[in-house]
Amino acid sequence: MTAPRAPRHDDRRRTFPALPPRPGGGNGAFATTWWGNAWVESMEDSALDPARLQRGRAYASRGLVDAITVTPGRVMAYVHGSRARPYRTEIRLRTIGDTEWEELLDAAADRPDHIAALLDKDMPHALAESADLLPTAGDLTPDCSCPDDGYPCKHAAALCYQTARLLDEDPFVLFLMRGRGEHEVLADLTRRNATRSAAERTTAAPPMPTVEAHTALAPRTLPSLPPPFPAPSQPGRPPAYPEAPGAPDPLALDLLATEAAARAYTFLTTGLDPVAALTPWQDAVRLAAAHPGSGLTASTRALYRDLAAALHRTPTDLARAVAAWRQGGLSGLTVLEDAWDPPAGPFDRARPALAAADFPYFRPWRNRLATPSLQLRFGRDGLWYGYESDRDREDWWPRGTPDTDPVGALTALLGR
Repeated sequence: MTAPRAPRHDDRRRTFPALPPRPGGGNGAFATTWWGNAWVESMEDSALDPARLQRGRAYASRGLVDAITVTPGRVMAYVHGSRARPYRTEIRLRTIGDTEWEELLDAAADRPDHIAALLDKDMPHALAESADLLPTAGDLTPDCSCPDDGYPCKHAAALCYQTARLLDEDPFVLFLMRGRGEHEVLADLTRRNATRSAAERTTAAPPMPTVEAHTALAPRTLPSLPPPFPAPSQPGRPPAYPEAPGAPDPLALDLLATEAAARAYTFLTTGLDPVAALTPWQDAVRLAAAHPGSGLTASTRALYRDLAAALHRTPTDLARAVAAWRQGGLSGLTVLEDAWDPPAGPFDRARPALAAADFPYFRPWRNRLATPSLQLRFGRDGLWYGYESDRDREDWWPRGTPDTDPVGALTALLGR
């Protein structure tokens, strides 16, 4: 007899349990995140009757909205009102086309800080704006089975307010409203990242010379030992480790074997250990930076999580440090974490050089020059490192290629 098949997971349909009454009642901003409040504002800006909005807000605060089901282009729930039977209430909005999705996913894959923010349940401003993820006034279309013809009625307003609380907890709900589920989005980002990583891999080393077994075992007088083989062009690849109950984590085994091979190769060819002088935090950043897909798949998300937790940091801290390491190695990480006072010289000449190149005014602070969204940091190695942040968020991420010339570093940061 054939065993029953497990129910198929539908990534494009999610039902959330009814939210409890809101602590503190209806005072203050209803949502706690900027994107949750943007969702509320899109409904409030197009509402025709403020009184219905206030009643809907009160309904939501009292927990009168049942479980909410989200599918592409639709949010639905039953809302309790003055009658015993709840009303079926919907909010509809436009889904995003395939071309817009391609542009959105390309933009996310280009920015490690955007991926790190999403995995931390945060929505970057620039990503939300790149494909008009958030609705504006008039984008939301309410519908309700109640006899009230208000736009919106209090039941639709209550559903809208409760939906903002869902968005606070999980911004991927917004992606689902626009047409694609969380697993689908993460799988697409993983594929794009893997494609880029494959293009960066070097070609495999040529096979080592061998001796046939019957020749090696034949009786003979052995000659003098031959000279050692020359060092290979690169470290060998470790074997694959299958998952097994009770066995160590395959990703951890692969990581340890790869690291052992790389360090042995460096000892063999140079006699030096490149890891010995690093602190545990610097070594964790180096390990994570060696894995371009880290933070996307389930196994590599575990790598980020475990490395960060072992050193009492967050995955976002590690993602930012990895971006700095990929920008400039140990020197790049030092620039991220070390603010210092450079002596007179190149740093003082930077602002006149930027002004002569028609770049905007940069405010100095220690070894940094900054605008609200761009920043140049002067390293102890004499290089300028570019940083970028969403305007007025003070959330700086390394971008671009270091340069001895501040104008060159800023040009690389801006992609000119």
